[in-house]
Amino acid sequence: MQETSPWRPGPANPEITREELHLWLARLDLPDRPVAVLYQTLSRDEQERARRFRFGEDKRRFVVARGVLRTILGAYIGAPPALLRFAYSPAGKPRLAPETSQPTASLSFNLSHSGELALYAICLDRRVGVDIEQLRPRVAEEHIAERFFSPQEVVALRGLPPDEQAPAFFRCWTRKEAYVKAHGEGLAIPLNQFVVTLRPGEPATLLDTGDENEQATHWFLHAVDIDPGYEAAVAADSKPLLVRYWSFTFDI
Repeated sequence: MQETSPWRPGPANPEITREELHLWLARLDLPDRPVAVLYQTLSRDEQERARRFRFGEDKRRFVVARGVLRTILGAYIGAPPALLRFAYSPAGKPRLAPETSQPTASLSFNLSHSGELALYAICLDRRVGVDIEQLRPRVAEEHIAERFFSPQEVVALRGLPPDEQAPAFFRCWTRKEAYVKAHGEGLAIPLNQFVVTLRPGEPATLLDTGDENEQATHWFLHAVDIDPGYEAAVAADSKPLLVRYWSFTFDI
């Protein structure tokens, strides 16, 4: 990360208020020993999911991503990571199960990982979604935008110089994915039915929800500055929020 990076080492016992949104950035390519320790924090079903990965790198990154999630959440609520229990929405979005700790029922979170990085969003009493994507320039050339973006977004994207279209594509994609993940309804919200900004220098903004019953101005959409080669965004269903940036370090 650059010297001007906002990311700072995360506190051992983080505290959060309702006016804050905490972002945690973690590197997934860890040595064998911390990977083994994190594996032991996973539930049986998570360990089974890890064993089903065909490639060793994918398995290790899944183990670290889920183990770090448990470690971070455990730090907020004061519970051992291995004792956390999750419940899932019909679309698969995880949340802390009620039996984990009743006083933390308002703690909301979401995670995303791509390449060697994982990004976690934590807040209180809000729906939240986060997405991180490693830039793959060829993807932006495969007419995926024409299939999944709104007509307004496609016009904005294709109006950019060719060398700016790949980062703009992933800028748009991560903002849309973060919004969809905050809702927690998966494909029930078509990506081409709402509009976000994507041009260089434009603030991350939800321009139109595509739903007359939902105000775009109600939503907080924020571009997250990550390592070169990545785009990321976070969305929450209320604003404004104070964003804090923490980097996760595994000491063993």
